[in-house]
Amino acid sequence: MKLHYKEMGHGQPLLILHGLFGTLDNWQTLAKRFAEHYNVFLVDLRNHGRSPHSEEHDYDAMAEDVLRLVDELQIPTPAIMGHSMGGKVAMNYALKYPTRITKLIVVDIAPKAYPPHHDEIIDALQSVDLASVTSRGEVDAQLAKQIQEEDVRLFLMKNLYRKEDNTFGWRMNLDAIERNYAMVAEAITSDVPFKKHTLFIKGGRSRYIKPEDIYDSIERLFTLVEVETIPNAGHWVHAEAPDQVYELVTTFLSADSL
Repeated sequence: MKLHYKEMGHGQPLLILHGLFGTLDNWQTLAKRFAEHYNVFLVDLRNHGRSPHSEEHDYDAMAEDVLRLVDELQIPTPAIMGHSMGGKVAMNYALKYPTRITKLIVVDIAPKAYPPHHDEIIDALQSVDLASVTSRGEVDAQLAKQIQEEDVRLFLMKNLYRKEDNTFGWRMNLDAIERNYAMVAEAITSDVPFKKHTLFIKGGRSRYIKPEDIYDSIERLFTLVEVETIPNAGHWVHAEAPDQVYELVTTFLSADSL
């Protein structure tokens, strides 16, 4: 699968992977800052954004997609950063292809399995009658029946686009995501740990990474790991605390050791 990506800047290569229901645009603002020092590649993962759709949606397939992109770009050992689902893709890539990465950055996700917690969002997206709506406002109104948080609706509606016949569509492959959701929630595992430098960034108000995760799955799978918490941020750490994320990432990437 040939992933869609956007390139900017020069220097050490840095791939950035978005989360579930996201697109590469979610990281655009921070990427422009990183691009002042790094060769940044913003990536749309399969079934998201402008990348191809597939019935298959699991972490092995997504890690292989990223490897093929790395081969296509002829950057044998980039640094890779991923948020949420993209963080699990990045973890799986590092564990499967450790010689094809320099450093790993994971934003607010642990390698553990998570209980299903996106059912309401999937139901809300599926309930929108895209054939009948004529404006983004109408889509928002339909989503609001099940999703009260305006910021969540605005995030989801970044997937909305007009087709050639002027009707609306979702860029993400919602049906495939729904069918494969159990695989999105599953754990990242490996018999062999990743032995290169790794940074986990946790939102202090987020529950995605709990203290016991650090001493269990994280340190077991990533032996040279540092975990940093940004107290004032929730799960969307890069959107809520961009300056702190920028400082942590650039310091980590420029350091010879942790």
